[in-house]
Amino acid sequence: MSHTTLGWIGLGNMGSPMAKNLIKAGYPVSVYNRSADKTADFKASATVCETISQLVQTNEVVFTMLTNDEAVKQVYAEILKENLEGKLFIDCSTISPECSLAIAQQIKAKNAGFIDAPVAGSTQPAAEGTLIIMVGGDEKNLAKAQPYFDQLGKLTKHLGENGKGIAAKLSINYFLSLIYEGLAETVLLSEKLGIQRKDMLEIINQSASGSGATKVKTPLLIQDSYPAAFALDLMLKDILLAQKAGANFPLSEALINTYQAAHDQGLGKDDVIGIIQSFK
Repeated sequence: MSHTTLGWIGLGNMGSPMAKNLIKAGYPVSVYNRSADKTADFKASATVCETISQLVQTNEVVFTMLTNDEAVKQVYAEILKENLEGKLFIDCSTISPECSLAIAQQIKAKNAGFIDAPVAGSTQPAAEGTLIIMVGGDEKNLAKAQPYFDQLGKLTKHLGENGKGIAAKLSINYFLSLIYEGLAETVLLSEKLGIQRKDMLEIINQSASGSGATKVKTPLLIQDSYPAAFALDLMLKDILLAQKAGANFPLSEALINTYQAAHDQGLGKDDVIGIIQSFK
């Protein structure tokens, strides 16, 4: 096992299980989270850092998994104050291409490496280590990161230079937003026509229209309860990022209007498939 020290910044719904998988694999991991309460689970198995500076100074490879552009900019503003020479930074956040590319340039200017490596998959694949990791960056940096990616995901896909990982992530989440809206509408239509929800979902999941996306949301739909594995507000953020990046298609405006309306109804903290509540 390599003795490279790993730092992890961001212990939310995705970051926490991902960091735990690196710890389980035997890597020495240090963690930092802006709200310190989320570090409680790591006190026995990792080094809990009180500052970003402490984490960056003591680790060779640093992962970041943060909510949005603003959070990423704030964290990297602190990171960039340090001596970064020879270090590698791996950002798994879903942010705008412009933000990611700007940070990549700033990190490289300090003689360090940067990879954008957002992931496909929600909390269950994160815990199981079966995410799909979409990578933008230099091949030499990917080679350095690959042993860690092997603990986090079932597939690492190198898509080209910095920014290409983010491009793929926005594209796949655009598709998922279509799937979830379509699934919600289909379930409600079938109920209007007298078909029980559990029966319709079984038909969907056993047919060509079924997928991992429909199957993972089936228990939530049957229970009509929507604790967030992937919050609706995060999907709205990603659709808006996709629109800004060039998603100007017949369904784009309808998607944005639908998810924005659900947010306005107070459903933003629910799971994304909780959008079904806004149609009732």
